[in-house]
Amino acid sequence: METPRRRGSGRPRAAQFGPVPVSITGWKRDTVREASEVTVVTADLISMARAGDGEAFRALTEPHRRELQVHCYRMLGSVQDAEDALQDTLLAAWQGLGGFEERASIRTWLYRIATNRCLNARRSASRRPAKEWDIPGVEPPEPTRLGEVVWLEPFPDAILDGAVSVPLGPEARYEQAESISLAFVTALQVLPPRQLAVLIFRDVLGFRAGEVADMLDSTVESVNSALRRARASLQRRLLPAAGREPPAAGGSPAEDAIVAKFVSAWESADLDALVALLTDDVFMSMAPMPFEYEGRDVVAGFCAS
Repeated sequence: METPRRRGSGRPRAAQFGPVPVSITGWKRDTVREASEVTVVTADLISMARAGDGEAFRALTEPHRRELQVHCYRMLGSVQDAEDALQDTLLAAWQGLGGFEERASIRTWLYRIATNRCLNARRSASRRPAKEWDIPGVEPPEPTRLGEVVWLEPFPDAILDGAVSVPLGPEARYEQAESISLAFVTALQVLPPRQLAVLIFRDVLGFRAGEVADMLDSTVESVNSALRRARASLQRRLLPAAGREPPAAGGSPAEDAIVAKFVSAWESADLDALVALLTDDVFMSMAPMPFEYEGRDVVAGFCAS
């Protein structure tokens, strides 16, 4: 039996394999016919893939590969972890296609699998013991928190291209560019895993509460409750402090000037100049230390050491 390839370049076309709407009042006849043809094609591909046709499986999954990878990145905050979760998702889908009941679209089914893989990954990471710091001669100050550092990294534009064409639902609250920004993904990582999944499904991807409840084996009430808590936590994390100036635009002369001041202060070990550039809620971690420092005074102590 042929297994799916590890790499693909298909652009997601979310509606291609979506379910046919129940109500077709006001639709043009050609639109109804095209939707019916897509449903027939999807059913044929599912039958062929269940019979072991790897090409049919790729035809079903390739349109959704990139958006699933972005979804895994939002959940995990790491490009490599997202790629691993994506591969696990495709393998699980290949192996479990016989159990696909077709009550939802292929896209929704894949999102369900991907989310479960990401939740498992986050739970596994939280159970790993913190690394011990055993570098001779180096004694860092007491950290704000000791734990497994979340190695956040920006999502490459080359991969993002083609993954942002999925239409948002009416409840989507974040523009696609913001929903993949490092600041947003960083804020997501402080949420409990299920709250994180609910917020992404509802506010970023625009899934309905009932759909999310089905994907997470939960209830609508539980989903709505998790969403309220997640929104409140995220709002506290993202809202700028009162009176704070907005950050300089990326690539602007103002940002270049701030970076130059930081580099100069760091290279000259000018602690006062360095601290003057920090906000009160600054957060810092530095590989390979498994320590996290939050707050201006705490970070200043770390830099002084």
